[in-house]
Formats: sequence, C-alpha cells, structure tokens
Amino acid sequence: MISKIDKNADRKQRHVRVRGKVKGTANAPRLCVYRSLNNIYAQLIDDVAGNTLVTASTLDKAIKGNLDGKTKSEEAKEVGILLAKKAIEKGIETVVFDRAGYLYTGRVAALADGAREGGLKF
Repeated sequence: MISKIDKNADRKQRHVRVRGKVKGTANAPRLCVYRSLNNIYAQLIDDVAGNTLVTASTLDKAIKGNLDGKTKSEEAKEVGILLAKKAIEKGIETVVFDRAGYLYTGRVAALADGAREGGLKF
C-alpha cells in the first residue's frame, strides 16, 4: 500500500533543526509562529531566561472584532501588527524570526510582514 506522507512530522523535524541554530535573548527575542487550521499564534520568547515576553493571536480580544470578513493571510498580518505594537510597548525592537518549520509563504510571511510594518526589525 501507499503510505501517506506526514507533513506535520516533516515540519517538526525542520523545526528541531532550525531551533539548534536560532536562539532568542532578552535584547533580540525569538518570534515563534504556530499555525493551526483556523488561527495563527505568535510569541516572543527569551530562550536564555525561558520566558515568554509577548503573545498575540487571532483569538486576542483587541483584534477579534476587526477580523470579520478577512482572509486568513489578512488576519495573520493583523496579528503581526498587534505583536509589534505590544513588543514596542515593552521596549523590544529587534527579533529573531522562527518560522517553526513552516514554509515562509502565505500566513507565515503575512505575519512577518505585519510585524515589520508594525516596527519590528528582523
């Protein structure tokens, strides 16, 4: 029989490989993205201290009402802008982007573009 390719297992392998190279610090935290079927989540993580500094997702009350009628990519861009706004309020301007094994296209790229538009530097 033909076995089905487990795309999520391949993604997790890519993520482990990248995480060996990408580390977040207090000055430049890691912007980690998680993409589910309906939502997208992003967080800024200080790997040295093991703390999550800022989070944003499509489920945040701040943008939940603004997302009606938008595509998933447009929603991801809004999440990126919200994350950048929260980060700048905490004094974070530079981040290291961790796409978590996802391909840099679609919603992941839109979130990164939104974060850049919001004022974060990669």
